Amino acid sequence: MKKIILSAAFLAFASITAVNASEVKSPVAINLKQDSTTKVPVELKDLPEAVKTTLQSEPVKAWTPSTAFLVTNADKTQYFEIAVKKDAETAVIKIGADGKIIQ
Repeated sequence: MKKIILSAAFLAFASITAVNASEVKSPVAINLKQDSTTKVPVELKDLPEAVKTTLQSEPVKAWTPSTAFLVTNADKTQYFEIAVKKDAETAVIKIGADGKIIQ
């Protein structure tokens, strides 16, 4: 009787290990890209006049600006990233130093 119970336990253990074992079929490649974008906080009152004018223009003036950042990309291009609110909605608008909205 001991041999039968021991054999059954061994077979059960062997079948569980065989089911759970899996082979890695393809390695996962991870590519890292260093991002050299910098964000510097800017006071709303210190924004350039062209940006302030854009914020007062028709498509944007329904939104209230809350925070602003000057973003400098790796290629030295700059734009202002402005967080805006309207009721319960929030959004981010990107505006160039010349006052043009960046898509």
